Amino acid sequence: MYTIGQVSQLFELPVSTLRYYDKEGLFPDMKRVSGIRQFDEKEVEAIRVIECLKKSGMEIKDIKQFMEWCAQGPQTYPQRRELFLKRKAYVEAEIERMQQVLDMLIFKCWYYGEAMRDGDETRLQPIKPEDMPERIRQAYENAHR
Repeated sequence: MYTIGQVSQLFELPVSTLRYYDKEGLFPDMKRVSGIRQFDEKEVEAIRVIECLKKSGMEIKDIKQFMEWCAQGPQTYPQRRELFLKRKAYVEAEIERMQQVLDMLIFKCWYYGEAMRDGDETRLQPIKPEDMPERIRQAYENAHR
């Protein structure tokens, strides 16, 4: 069993967030001793899933629906799987978008490093992708698609 403070440290979450999750019904079977929350492995795993879903862009009301499906049992497996398939697709698209952002940053770091070495941008302004180092060309092309 864990105290709310221990769980707060474990997940680097404010105690107030854990209280909010509890208030929203995300820990329906949580035990209390003299009114003090006692987190067991079930709640710890629930927090892992909640945080994953939050980081995937899901709102608490939708996470609450997922937790309700979990409480309903195996008949909700299809809904739960569909939820994770949608979150997975969303995260994959976000990763692709962020890879484009990263590639623009890689290209610009290279570009301005070269400009600093040259003392100006004269050589770089007319440069074509095929004249760039391979990794920089790939980054440039991905950032500009």
